[in-house]
Amino acid sequence: MNHSEYQHIVLEVRNRIAWVTLNRPNDANAFDLALSKELLYALLDCDASEEVLAVIITGNGKMFSAGGDLKAFMGSEQGASYCLKEVTVYLHSAIAKMVRMAKPVIIAVNGVAAGAGMSLACAGDFIIASEKAKFTMAYTKAGLTPDAASTYFLPRIVGMNRAIELATTNRVLTAQEALEWGIAYQVVPADQLMEKAEALAAALTSGSVQAFGAVKKLMHIGWTSTLETQMENEAAMIANISTTADGQEGMQAFLEKRSPVFNR
Repeated sequence: MNHSEYQHIVLEVRNRIAWVTLNRPNDANAFDLALSKELLYALLDCDASEEVLAVIITGNGKMFSAGGDLKAFMGSEQGASYCLKEVTVYLHSAIAKMVRMAKPVIIAVNGVAAGAGMSLACAGDFIIASEKAKFTMAYTKAGLTPDAASTYFLPRIVGMNRAIELATTNRVLTAQEALEWGIAYQVVPADQLMEKAEALAAALTSGSVQAFGAVKKLMHIGWTSTLETQMENEAAMIANISTTADGQEGMQAFLEKRSPVFNR
């Protein structure tokens, strides 16, 4: 999908960092079918691009994302159930691609992240939150249940009891509370959000993207592996990555007591 074809996503690449901006500000950046599709294609573009070494996802306007577009669901000629099934095909594929890609994904939460907006944020590798950001699950408030991988990631981040609390009471977490609960990586002044997100992305891209991707993969598969299986996974991964150009350069630089220069 060409960048010019996006209607509800703004995709820009600067200094080898891809900026993916949810761009439905008049609709609180809520996920309808079109936005869900475009998010998937934007992430596919980022994953496939050799130019891109890191991804930042943020929202245009005052909100990161209000979650699912209930107006669109209820107004669908085929009914809300069919519409939700269709939207989640694309939104869930987008989240799977985001989680599986080797490149680091930073979520810059500029405002409220509710429902699928919070779920999307929790699936990222790092959340940098504006001090004005707020996080709420919001699903049961509308008589619905969570989607977008939140029931997978949230219990692993905050623990089962807190995850159930968030999903049933729809408690609103401030940015500082999200930091204390381990959801956010960093909280920054609102006017510094994009600068801080870019600085983190630049720091990550100065390292080995190959090693980062391998770490990310090991961490995710480790959740469902036995001890012995995971140690075998680790042994295979470190042996394999030692044969790559980045692995060879990193080890040689360590022995020579200099900074490594990784492949680009």
